[in-house]
Amino acid sequence: MRVFVSIASYCDPVLGFTLARAVTAARWPGQLHFGVVDQSPAASPRPSSADVEPAKLSYVRIEPLYARGPCWARAIAMSLYDGEDWFFQIDSHMDFAAHWDDKLIAQAQALLPGRKGVVLSAYPNAFAFEGEQAVHRPSTEKVLVHVVKSGAVFEPDHPVLGFEAHPLEQDEPVAGYHLGAGCVFAPGTFVQAFPYDPWFYFHGEEQALAARLFTHGWDIFHVPGLPVYHLYNNPESGAPPRPMHWDESHDGQRAQAWWGLEIRSRNRLAALVAGKPMGVYGLGRERTMADYAALSGIDYEARTIAARAYRPQVLSAGG
Repeated sequence: MRVFVSIASYCDPVLGFTLARAVTAARWPGQLHFGVVDQSPAASPRPSSADVEPAKLSYVRIEPLYARGPCWARAIAMSLYDGEDWFFQIDSHMDFAAHWDDKLIAQAQALLPGRKGVVLSAYPNAFAFEGEQAVHRPSTEKVLVHVVKSGAVFEPDHPVLGFEAHPLEQDEPVAGYHLGAGCVFAPGTFVQAFPYDPWFYFHGEEQALAARLFTHGWDIFHVPGLPVYHLYNNPESGAPPRPMHWDESHDGQRAQAWWGLEIRSRNRLAALVAGKPMGVYGLGRERTMADYAALSGIDYEARTIAARAYRPQVLSAGG
């Protein structure tokens, strides 16, 4: 049961920690293959194969000046996939519960029978550094369910929405309609079925992938006890703020400003949810966006959001 772990990192001092923790916490570290796209200056520390033994490392470094956003980097990272049984896309600032690989595989295998494909995802619980110690700060040990962020509405000029994770005290997996791009666990067939769209920038990325998954007949699940943790970029993290691709000090050095990439990304999401032809990055034919609206309460055509989309829903686990 080999696992490909896709990581797009941007000037992240926690990348080495993430790799080390993934290896030491895994039940089968020798079955891991890390595909890392490290967008950091040449003088920055870089991981080596020795750092992740007995796991495998495929590593690409790109100068931050030439980076074009998270989705572009994730598409490159996905290209390093080498036929592993499972695909796991994560952020470069994560921590892991013991035997995280075994737990995710078992949860996915239990949900797969009778389904075309499944993705386990959520915005993970937080961890923080207390000195050099990583401390988990879960909001729940049960399920984190995605909902539309309170107060979020469709803007007139684009369909990008904000989402957040709410705790649901339930011991069974919950069918979802949204995912967190920094925590995507799926069978390895995901890579061929859903090649990552490099023309997205960042905002709208998760909505696009959720729509593609749903319309191709795949199911998203939020599972209890998600065994990964995320270092959120806030004062409570115990770590210095991470630089972001759109930071003015970085963006001002580039010929292509981030805002142009953002506008393109918004337009691409609008085209996708409208069903315009987009080749391998487009919608499927197993389900419609009207079906998605019935499931989620988010109607892209009418630009309306039902009240139930703002609160946790225990959705049917059926296809």
